Amino acid sequence: MDAAGFLTEFEEQNTLPVPRLGGMARANGVVMVSERYWAFAGIDGSLREGRMPVAPRLLRAIPLARGLVRLAGSLSPVFRREGVARGRERIFLIAAIIAPLLLAFAPNWLGLTVGFATTFALLGWLLRGRTLYLHGAEHRAIAALEGRRLRETWTGLARPSRISLRCGTNFAALLMPVAIFGGRFWPLPATAVTPLVVSVLALALTMELWLLVQRLPRLARIVLLPGLGLQRLTTREPKLAETRVALTALAAVLRRELTHG
Repeated sequence: MDAAGFLTEFEEQNTLPVPRLGGMARANGVVMVSERYWAFAGIDGSLREGRMPVAPRLLRAIPLARGLVRLAGSLSPVFRREGVARGRERIFLIAAIIAPLLLAFAPNWLGLTVGFATTFALLGWLLRGRTLYLHGAEHRAIAALEGRRLRETWTGLARPSRISLRCGTNFAALLMPVAIFGGRFWPLPATAVTPLVVSVLALALTMELWLLVQRLPRLARIVLLPGLGLQRLTTREPKLAETRVALTALAAVLRRELTHG
């Protein structure tokens, strides 16, 4: 698709509120997602598209459950068979997610050992290739959309911030104190499944807090300050070509949103 032409036409003709988009940087490209669609633009010029899963309406309305459903849905472009990850990569990521939950029933020394190994493996996966630069490009593209500066950003005349309030780094920084607090002050007698229950509840509670602060930008800048600081490490200043990769994925999602209403 002609991303530059589409973005120019979009800014000239669209006066409605823009859809809320999120994204995910990978070593070889950028994923952009809306509530209904996702698109992956690769640094090699490739473009893949798909639909986001739709959770049952009841689950989307239940506090705590709705956050877990939304979190699982955000990972759909990676874990679905027709998604952006290859088979071995999907297996690795599934194992990295499940391992800490299963190790809740293992001796502490084993849990700590595997936990550290899993953390370092995930960090290596997250930081490989051009991921940090494409992470910054992902944020820049979304900021360009929300600031109505898509054409200027495509040409390089504008460089919106690479720091985002909705970045997953902010969520991770928010999750850590919630998980630590929950484990330390768990009110019920400890059992073998307590670490598992605490972990799941921490994720659910953090998602509820995350959704709340996203609706209050001034509060978000205070509550998410640690994550905003960490983004200085988890993003790098992207080159124009990397920003265009993110804008191409963004344009593909916008096109489908407009085409299908």
